[in-house]
This record gives sequence, structure tokens and C-alpha cells, in this order.
Amino acid sequence: MSNNALQENLSKRFRRLLSGDPDGVPPWLEAIAAGDEPGFFVPTDAPWVVHADFGTLVGGIRALLMQALHPGSLTGVKNHSRYEQDPLGRLAGTIRWLTVTTFGSKAAVMNEAGRVNRLHKTVTGRYQTGAGEVRDYRAADKDLLLWVHIAFMESFLVAHEMFASRPIPKGEAASGADNYISQWSVSVAPLGLKSTPMNQVELTAAIDEIRDAGILAATEDTIDVVKFIKNPPLPGLAKPIYNLLFDAAVVSMRPEFRAELGLKAKPRWIIQPLTRFVLRAMRVAIGPESPIEDGAIDRLKRIGALPQQ
Repeated sequence: MSNNALQENLSKRFRRLLSGDPDGVPPWLEAIAAGDEPGFFVPTDAPWVVHADFGTLVGGIRALLMQALHPGSLTGVKNHSRYEQDPLGRLAGTIRWLTVTTFGSKAAVMNEAGRVNRLHKTVTGRYQTGAGEVRDYRAADKDLLLWVHIAFMESFLVAHEMFASRPIPKGEAASGADNYISQWSVSVAPLGLKSTPMNQVELTAAIDEIRDAGILAATEDTIDVVKFIKNPPLPGLAKPIYNLLFDAAVVSMRPEFRAELGLKAKPRWIIQPLTRFVLRAMRVAIGPESPIEDGAIDRLKRIGALPQQ
């Protein structure tokens, strides 16, 4: 098998794992490539740079662990999702929202937000906070949307800073991190969350406020979900890489949250460089082409939002 054929085979397997499509073609690719208008971001924007990188593989695991700390989001996942029966299907749904919102046209983003909002209408229930308060909830509640948003946002940011090599564009912000946080805030407005952290200081403060309010907790359900995240039913060849990515996610977490979840970090001086090496090797093995990015860039060129080359 030639190098190109091997690379294409590995790329197809990787895309099939993440998208759930047997041919390795993400079903949301058409939505991203279609349309006659720009989206929220272009290739030089911070969210595009961060979300196009393989560091998101670590960030996604970290975000799930962070979400598991909130009994509201945990209860919603446990009672209203198919994560145990079809974990890759649930993963594909999350990836679909992230990729369409990052790379799609504004019309595609609004359509995707509508899909998520319809799902949220069916997710209701009751949970108990870490302080013992019993609360009714809806998935569309602002406090739950905020936690999910900041858990994902901080996780992707931290993972990129620790495990990716491409710098985050700072634009007119004080830092690349601030630019990413500010720019990505537009992603949750169509979901009903209008007020979000706009820089790293505000992001840290928002996480601390929720922690200090006694809302977060690690129950038996939390530990069960964490065990599942640690050892999901993946194909055999994917498991060693996933185990490393999980270790990287744990290393990147704040010590108090690791302790709450009963997780122990392996030495950072081993995990960080090893993860960076493996992610780079995966990129080389799979190839630099990305159907999602290519589709988005082709759309932007077609409508004149990017220069033809």
C-alpha cells in the first residue's frame, strides 16, 4: 500500500470513529460547505484555529469530566442521553454542534442551534447540589448552559495551550486566550445564553463562583460516568491512544477538581510531551487535509469572503 493510500485509509478510519458515518464522511459536511454567506469565524480567528487542532481530542475528554462535576448537567446526560448504549453517537452529536458552529455559515449555525434547542426542551428533571439543595432543572436553564459553555471553553483552551503548537491569534485582545474566549462567546447566543465570560479573568471567576456556591458534587453517579469516560467501548487499536488522551485530560485539570472526581494525575513531564508527540504523529499519519475545513474554506472563497488562490 502506498503512503498516500495508507494515509487515506487512516484518515477514513479516524473520521468514521468521530462522525459515526461508515464511509468516514461527516454527515454535517454538506451543511458546512453549503450556503452563500459567511459564518461567525474565518481561518485566522481564534476559535477556528483552536477547534481545527487535534488538541480538541484532549479538550473534549476534559470537558466531559468537568461537566460530570455539575449534578445538573450530569443528571441530564444520565437520564436523557444514550451515552452508555451509543457513546460514539452522542459524541458525534456534540462534534456536529461544535464543527457547524465553528466552520458553518450563519444559516447553518442557526439551524444547528435549533436542533439543539429542540433536544433541550425534552431534558428536564431534578438534581441535588453539593450543598444539599434540591433543584428542578431544564437543559435550557441559563445556569446549566453557562456551566456547559465554560467547561467546554476552558477545556479546549487549556488543552490547546498544553498540547498544540499553533499559537492562538490574539487579534485586538490582550492575549490569544482572551481572544478565543471573547470570540467563542457568540456560539451560545443562539442557544439562549447572552451573557458569558469575555476574557480569561472572567472565565476563571465564573468557574470559581460556581465552585464556591457549593453546586458541584461527586456522587456515585458521577463516579460511574467518570469510569465510563475513562474506559469507553472503543475499537482495540484506538484504546492505547485514548488512554493517553484521557491521562492528558486529567493532567490538565485543576487539582481540586481532579481530587473531587477521585482522579490522580500521572507526571506532567511525561504526559505533556508524549501527548504533543502523539497528536503531531496522528496529524502526519492522517494527513493535513480536513474535509470540514476544506468545505468551509471553499464556501468562503466562493462567496468572496476569502481571496481565491
